[in-house]
Amino acid sequence: MATIENQLFDIRTMDTLASGKSNLHRLDPRAKLITTLIYVVMVVSLGKYEISMMVPFVLYPVTMLVGADLPVFYLLKKILLVSPFAILIGIFNPLMDTTPLVQIGSLSLSGGWISFFSILIRFALTVGAALILICLTGFNTVCMALEKLKVPTPFVVQLLFLYRYLFVLIEEASRMIRARSLRTFDTSGLRFKVFVPLLGQLLLRTLDRAHRIHLAMLCRGFDGHIRVSRPMHFGHKDLLFILSWSFFFILARSYNLSVIVGSIIEGFF
Repeated sequence: MATIENQLFDIRTMDTLASGKSNLHRLDPRAKLITTLIYVVMVVSLGKYEISMMVPFVLYPVTMLVGADLPVFYLLKKILLVSPFAILIGIFNPLMDTTPLVQIGSLSLSGGWISFFSILIRFALTVGAALILICLTGFNTVCMALEKLKVPTPFVVQLLFLYRYLFVLIEEASRMIRARSLRTFDTSGLRFKVFVPLLGQLLLRTLDRAHRIHLAMLCRGFDGHIRVSRPMHFGHKDLLFILSWSFFFILARSYNLSVIVGSIIEGFF
């Protein structure tokens, strides 16, 4: 039970971080959203063997982390939590692509290992950028920015409800586990024959709670539009933020900046 409640508090930490007062926090949410989308597209579009070209893209999340004073270890923990999905995607690449591609001394790396590391790096960069966006903006404000950018309203509302009902699901699960722990002396954990009925009850209770929440929202005048207390103002700083980072992303995508910078440094020595 304590673990579930800790996870609930841990998720809400991102909304707390979004209330910061740094210059990056004060940027228009649409500017941060557009920049992050361009960043993700550029990183994903890189070839499966182009690891060196991904190095300059590390500059964006590092700049955001330092500029907004975000907790690095908190975000790293979130990335590691979902990293098994990326590992499962590329774990068989070394078996299917055994052609030697890189020679480091006596160590030879096949194309499968290079593509596997490429998947992990791209996963870390894109997921990290998405988490930083939420920590800088807040999930509600991100959804509002999507609506302002003319993303279909049903999609935006469903995305918002998915996030909000996650808290409902965790709260209901916490109540059920607390009730069971108060009514039993079994401290060995949830067994399978107990877990299955609890899971069914959790589904029914969550559906019932969601219905009551929906009725409460309708009673309070919810009309399908997302509203936040802070208004949006797109200014020159926001436009400069998008253009400057987009120029850097396109430059890093078109040229191997790591090789160019390395050649320049080598020329001085």
